[in-house]
Amino acid sequence: MEPERDEPFIPRVFLVEDEYVMREGIKNSVDWSANGYEFCGEAGDGEQAYPLILKARPDIVITDIKMPFMDGLALSRLIKKELPQTEIIILSGYEEFEYAKTSIQIGVAEYLLKPISSEELLLAIGRLAEKIGKKRTEAAILERYSREMEEKTLQDRKDFFRDLVRGTHSVPELLEAADRLEIDVTAPFYNVVLFKTISNRHAAGEYSDTVVRTEDEIKAMIDESEVLLFDRYLEGKGLLFKADSEEELRRIQERYLKRIVEILQAHRSLHYFGGIGQPVSRLSEVPASFEAASHAFAHQYLTGENRIIDSSDLASLSGNELHAEEDLDVSGVSPKQFSRRKIQDFLKVGDRDETVYFVEEFYREMGEKLLGSNVFRQYITMDAYFCVIDFLDDLGLDRDKTRTVETVSGTILSMEQSREYLIRIIRQAIELRESVASNRHHSVVEEAIRYIEENYADEELNLNTLASSVNLSPNHLSMIFSEETGSTFIKYLTDYRIGKAKELLRCTNQKSSAIGLEVGYRDPHYFSFLFKKTLGMTPTQYRSSQS
Repeated sequence: MEPERDEPFIPRVFLVEDEYVMREGIKNSVDWSANGYEFCGEAGDGEQAYPLILKARPDIVITDIKMPFMDGLALSRLIKKELPQTEIIILSGYEEFEYAKTSIQIGVAEYLLKPISSEELLLAIGRLAEKIGKKRTEAAILERYSREMEEKTLQDRKDFFRDLVRGTHSVPELLEAADRLEIDVTAPFYNVVLFKTISNRHAAGEYSDTVVRTEDEIKAMIDESEVLLFDRYLEGKGLLFKADSEEELRRIQERYLKRIVEILQAHRSLHYFGGIGQPVSRLSEVPASFEAASHAFAHQYLTGENRIIDSSDLASLSGNELHAEEDLDVSGVSPKQFSRRKIQDFLKVGDRDETVYFVEEFYREMGEKLLGSNVFRQYITMDAYFCVIDFLDDLGLDRDKTRTVETVSGTILSMEQSREYLIRIIRQAIELRESVASNRHHSVVEEAIRYIEENYADEELNLNTLASSVNLSPNHLSMIFSEETGSTFIKYLTDYRIGKAKELLRCTNQKSSAIGLEVGYRDPHYFSFLFKKTLGMTPTQYRSSQS
């Protein structure tokens, strides 16, 4: 996150007055620039003024109440509808109560009686400028806080996507969760697309500036009325397309995927893969779309190509047609070309939840005809077992742990038994791999925490810079940091900074603004906001409570 820049707020003022002499008098009697304002336009009546105001978007409009064509009240209604943040001063030579009452109902900020001096007008403008400035500061603080809390939001969205595609929650529960996240998941048609981007120059999970930039570019092009993007951490991204018809769904999907591929192909150092599910017409059927997308996505481990596979094309990718001969001669077939490399690749970077899809697509690719041979099937099963053992040996696991992997029981396995056995031993291997990784994760998180302790005063410290320092992707670091500490990175950093601020408030006489700067918050308003949000009191109140 870039640090906030102090840009002076210069309120822009627009004047509407039908009497030319009065308008010129107001305009020329005030030195707008010297008083910190910008005079951005004028008009002689409301009808003429309205389009000019929409274009200029002033902060303050000063308008007469009685004008030809469109009066000040009618103009004020239109302004408040289209530019609700714009403050309005009405000038009137009439003291009728109804005018004042109507002005209040519309939302007019000041109702001033003519004639009015430039000093009185400047006082009124000053009150509104202060009010607008305060609102802008509050809005900027909330926007910054929302950006900084995005990591927590991404985790909540990830959890929502997981619940959605697993089918473990009712539709009302899903809609309620979506409402809390302020995302709209209602539509007549849906489809799930899974994709993943990896840098060819970095190992899986390592930091890559190119991957970070392309992911940001993809996020920036998303229109949530058409598609929702969900982070799945090391598993990549999930896209939920939605539309009013299946034809529109396919058009939207094609447009987005074409643009995503263009973004990724612009970087030759990137490898990508995706799987497209099947359109469904109910939110409760989204798990079926995800299932189809997962089968297509599993081909990332079976092919080295950059591509996005549609699940409807899987049949043509399988080995059923390739091995359709009635009489199968397996003497010239090398089972290793079908198994070992692909299983090894999956064991290195595959996820436990992906195992069933990988094995099913792995078998589909070889084809039922080839696997109909008992000899071939037995060889494949045994070879998979030894591949798993070799992989675990390479991880440096001792024999006691590798012996926990289930051995083949019996000499002949049915095709279904063989599938289930491969799923079990690959899952066992991934669990052992994760236990080894967990030890490494612990040391990485310790390194990340040391980096935070040494650099917390740097306002530019964020998840990306921290991830780069420990050579992990932001998603990977976010995941293991939360697992190891029980807290998101930004919450950990905020709590650490506020803890340091508390020490300084107790032990020094420094102003809270100086303390905020010392712990990484150049904006004193934002520091005070975070302090109060964390502790329930302002820095001044906290210092008083410690006396």
